[in-house]
Formats: sequence, C-alpha cells, structure tokens
Amino acid sequence: METTAKTASELVRSTPPSPLQVAFRELELYDVGNVTRVEEVFSPDFIDHTPLNPEEPGIVGMRALVENVCAGFTNIVHRVLFYRELPDGLVLIHWEMTATHTGEFLGVPATGKPVALKGIDIFRIVDGKVAELYHVEEMLKLAQQLGAQLG
Repeated sequence: METTAKTASELVRSTPPSPLQVAFRELELYDVGNVTRVEEVFSPDFIDHTPLNPEEPGIVGMRALVENVCAGFTNIVHRVLFYRELPDGLVLIHWEMTATHTGEFLGVPATGKPVALKGIDIFRIVDGKVAELYHVEEMLKLAQQLGAQLG
C-alpha cells in the first residue's frame, strides 16, 4: 500500500517491524508528544540534512524540535498521504500535519488558531533507527497561518 490518509499512530500499530514502521514512529513522536522516545527512534549518530536549527545538530536538535513543536501546538495529528519503502532502508513519506497553535512557536505567541501544513520526508533507516533525514515542510504557509511578520 502506498497511498493512505491514516494517522501516523494508526500506521505504527498496523505496520510490522520494518524501516517503514520506524519512519511512521518518527511522525508519531509529535502526535503523542513523547520526547523521551526520541532515542528509541533516532540513532545516536543521526544526521539531519535540513535542520530547522543548525546550531543543534543530530539527535540533540531533533529532541529540541520535538519539544518545541509539542510546546507550541496541541491536537497534533500527522496524516500520511503517500508512502513508499525503497531499497537500502530508504523510506519516502508525504504527510499533512494539523494542530492548534496554543504556545509560542518560532517566536510567535499562541494564537489559538488551527494550522495545517504538508511536508515530505526521506528517511534512511539503519538497524531499526532513523540514521538520516531529509525533509521539507511548508514553513511559509505555517508562518502565514500564525500571522508571523516575515522579513
């Protein structure tokens, strides 16, 4: 199956252990807000090729990102729109996140507004953990929904 509209949590529960399930678990971290599980999902030498904050690389930066997203938003749900497991532990996922902006995020105070944005992640899974990640999100769309002043 490649096209879906199930939540990350539904896919984690319904997918047998595989690189694909590990990738779904990464999205689920945000949905359940469990920062303590970051070490279960990411390898200690994890490489984020497109970090939001390059000053905090690797697993430290990913833990900070999950914390910041979960502090800024509630009711986070990732719906998987498309996925494909590829050779060599690669997984491609196109997702949509919906949430409510209930805390400060990227310097914008809570607005109470619902938000929605899409993204694409390419994971490399090694030994059951995320070793590398390339990702693109609609950050401009998110900033516009929050009313952030750009520039």
